[in-house]
Amino acid sequence: MKPSIPKGTRDFSPQEMVKRNYIFDTIRQVYQGHGYQPIETPAMENLETLMGKYGEEGDRLIFKILNSGNYLEGLPDDLSFTTYPLAQLTKHISEKALRYDLTVPFARYVVQHRNDITFPFKRYQIQPVWRADRPQKGRYREFYQCDADVIGSDSLLNEVELIQIIDEVFTKLGVPVIIKINNRKILQGIAEYIGKPDRMIDIATALDKLDKIGTEGVRDELRQKGFSKEQIEKLEGLILSQNDYSKSGHSQVALLRIQRENFINTNSEVIKLGADELHYIKSMFNSLHPPMYSKIQVDPSLARGLNYYTGTIIEVKVDNTKSASQFTSSICGGGRYDDLTGIFGLPNVSGVGISFGADRIYDVMEELKLFPPQFITSTKVLFINFGEEAKHCFPLLKELRKAGINSELYPDAAKIKKQMDYANGKQIAYVAFLGAEEVKKGIVKLKNMVTGEEKEVATGDLIQHIQ
Repeated sequence: MKPSIPKGTRDFSPQEMVKRNYIFDTIRQVYQGHGYQPIETPAMENLETLMGKYGEEGDRLIFKILNSGNYLEGLPDDLSFTTYPLAQLTKHISEKALRYDLTVPFARYVVQHRNDITFPFKRYQIQPVWRADRPQKGRYREFYQCDADVIGSDSLLNEVELIQIIDEVFTKLGVPVIIKINNRKILQGIAEYIGKPDRMIDIATALDKLDKIGTEGVRDELRQKGFSKEQIEKLEGLILSQNDYSKSGHSQVALLRIQRENFINTNSEVIKLGADELHYIKSMFNSLHPPMYSKIQVDPSLARGLNYYTGTIIEVKVDNTKSASQFTSSICGGGRYDDLTGIFGLPNVSGVGISFGADRIYDVMEELKLFPPQFITSTKVLFINFGEEAKHCFPLLKELRKAGINSELYPDAAKIKKQMDYANGKQIAYVAFLGAEEVKKGIVKLKNMVTGEEKEVATGDLIQHIQ
């Protein structure tokens, strides 16, 4: 059998894991600095927990798990696999599924553990999710999400804090970004304004593809979904034209002013509320964190495809004007959801959260060569094994590790060339020679594997020299 893995999944080498852990540790450190607490939920959830939360397209991408044993047992006698509705068949043969994201399982967790939680509850979660998507560059079937959510508070200060977290993480990682924001209330109000109050999700789904299919593509999709020419023109006047205006180089202040004027003319209270929330968030950053103001852009076409968002929505992309990156997919996103817990029996609990796409961030950092050299290798010092003298290495290894310097001893008294090749293969910075002569002198011969320089260092000075 030829060894292989499913499409859309990947193995990670030690060097890749060191880099990935650098991303995870950076995000974790920022989350903890803002008072978020860690939780984990199972890889599997009950299928009914996940279905119906992500929209029709999302439901199709959920990986269902066949029931254990004879999963065909108990099926209707008249069942025909060619004519039986797929959704009905799935209910008979699958009760569980791999989680699609971390937000819906989090809502289930909150309801299930509500008596043990102090509200507002601030949690973070770094775990893999699975989607039956078509694999392509930057899109995988198994990938990690790094989520932070606040639930039990409807204060817009939570949105402000989460955007600060986004800026802090990407500043630490060195990735230049644009943080786009919009509000689902505006989209809901527009759906009502054009006479389609029950079709907001269809509008959001079409707009979510604007970057991929363009304005004309959005128009075509709306036509196919039954929107009239007049309704599409109204939509263009409020969203698509503003999106073109925002790309024309005009300032965000001007865009906000025009947007608010256009929305006021609709006489929609829902639209006005959404626009006011956007204006509040932008103005907070203008007063609290002026350098961030230019990073945050109001994007009238931003929709986010998930059904459960109800207020502020956020999407982060690489700022290609400030880097050599050609990466166009979002690398972080999130938003406000007002009643996700209500599905599980705990109504009227508002939450807001963000999610970093660690795999896409990794791809961007690789492309831009942003990983610091010290995080590319796991071992900093390798002691050469000279056989009997190897026992003298252990006290020094203990001291080095105590000082936070990753160190190891080659396990076999092999030829020096083989041990040096091992050090080169692992990109180890220093090789330490501690043979019989060095033991007598109380020194270690240290070779810098980058410069090739060799020095004799007193054993008591070894840590200071390496640091």
